[in-house]
Formats: sequence, C-alpha cells, structure tokens
Amino acid sequence: MKGVKMERYICVDIGGTSIKHGLIGADGEFVEKGSLDTQARKGAGHILERVSKVVENYLAENKISGLCISTAGIVDPLSGEIIHANANIPDYTGTGLKDYFQRRFGIPCETENDVNCAGIAEAVSGAAADKRIALCMTIGTGVGGCLLIDKEVFHGACNCACEVGYLQLRKGNLEPEGTAGMLAQRTAEKKGEPVGWWNGKKVLDGAGKQDKDCLEALDHLAEILGIGIANICYVVNPEVVVLGGGIMSREYEELLCPRIRRAMDEHLIPLIAGQTELRMAAHRNEAGMLGAFYHFLRRRGQWEAAPLLGNGVEPH
Repeated sequence: MKGVKMERYICVDIGGTSIKHGLIGADGEFVEKGSLDTQARKGAGHILERVSKVVENYLAENKISGLCISTAGIVDPLSGEIIHANANIPDYTGTGLKDYFQRRFGIPCETENDVNCAGIAEAVSGAAADKRIALCMTIGTGVGGCLLIDKEVFHGACNCACEVGYLQLRKGNLEPEGTAGMLAQRTAEKKGEPVGWWNGKKVLDGAGKQDKDCLEALDHLAEILGIGIANICYVVNPEVVVLGGGIMSREYEELLCPRIRRAMDEHLIPLIAGQTELRMAAHRNEAGMLGAFYHFLRRRGQWEAAPLLGNGVEPH
C-alpha cells in the first residue's frame, strides 16, 4: 500500500579499509548498498560515528527491524563486544557495538566477526551450502578463518577458534607469509624495485602475463597457503575449504586455485586430500553483510521462518 514502509534490516560490514552497508528485506534480498572509507586510524569513536550516520540515513526512510553488524576484530557474539583488535583500529578492543547502537537508536542489534559472517553466508546459501563441515578462509591484507559445523560457527572456548592468521609456520605466522603484502614484497625484491610500486593485484596481473618474478611470488604464496590449509585440515577434517577475500576473486581463480590445490595435496595424506574440496567463495563483497543478517535472525529466534535461499547465488 502506498506510503507504508516495508520491514527491512540494516547490514553493516566494518573493515579496516572500508565500511560496507546495505538494506536487506526479510526475504534476504538487498534493496540498497553502499560503502565509505573506514578511516580506521582515527579510532573506535570515529567509526561509531560513521556507522551511526549510515544508520540514521536508513532509519529516516525505512521501517527497520534490526541492525546486523559484521566487524573486524575478535567478537563476543553474545554481548556484541570487541574483545580483541589489533593496532589497525586504535581503541577498538572493549568497544561494545551491540550495546552502543541499541541504546542510541532503540532497535535490536547483533554483532559477529567479519570472517565468521562471511563463513555463515557461504555455509547457508553460498559455496558450502551443500556441506556439513566447512572451513572458510579470507585472504587479503590479512588471513582469517572460521569453521562451520551444520552451518553454525565453532567459536571455541573464548571466541578465538580458527584465528588462522596466527598459525605458526617455519618462518613466522601465516598472516604475513600468506597475504597480498607478501606478493608485493617478494616481487619487488626480485626486481630490485621499491615495494610501493607493487600490490597484490599488480602481481597477479603480472603472473597472468607470465612474468617470471610474479609467477615465483605466486607459487610461494600458494605453497604457504597450502601448508597452512593442510595443517588445519589435519585438525578439523572439513568437507570443503572455501577461499574468499581481496585476492581470491573470480578474475584470478585459474591462477590461484590449481596452485593452492597442488600445494594442499603435497602436504595432505591421500585419504584427506581426496575427501577435501577446494572452492572459491560465492558471495564475495556481500558475504559479511549477508552473514550478519543470518546471524541476527539466529540470535533473535527468527531463523526457521526466514526465506534464506533465493539470494541470487546458486550453491555449488
């Protein structure tokens, strides 16, 4: 009926570089999306104000049933508090996102870690929708991971399960060794050029053109990721490993997947290698927001009644 506002949910995905936001209907379809710079170095208070402006704008024109937040940092999904964050966002540790927004706007709010949210989205209606046990990893500026069992995140004793970026390898942590920054640094060193001349996308583009230094850096990245993924598979034995994040785009799938697959197989016993699929994430930039919406429905007891499929993504 004309003039009646439809029931909708605000979804916000707070990352170190950008804050993605959107408006989603009860049917799980996005009706509006946007983004803005996080300006993370200005700290937690600044981020709260930037997100508040987004919420205010959506509230002005819509009937809002909830605020669904996906965020960087280790999150207590019950209290909605950031219990650990690195120096990329000053003063973020201890920030009670859920409590702050509920008090400020008087609407229900639920908060979960961004990688966990991406994993939930993939497990419910994406690349892992047909699997019971899934390991989802994001590869970009950093390395993140989550384990999903029957489409539920396994959080561990203190919400730190699958913090795979801290996984100890021979030369250090998986995060610095297995990221876009490593690609840039290794290529620049090979060419005797400043690191600032390179980034992950430029290296991948160079590898696609058969640049030998870019290909060597890519092979090194695949080896590091293969070792890390194999170690995780020995512990949790997933049916599928889903890879997403900044450098794991469809554009580079043919370059990345076969290399990572070979490295995994080299470090896994045949029994596990033969039973572990490797897939690219399906939801891409919407994964964090969509997973935050699913998380909200679960926490608020609305999960069974929600039409969760039909989001424009065909499960593999």
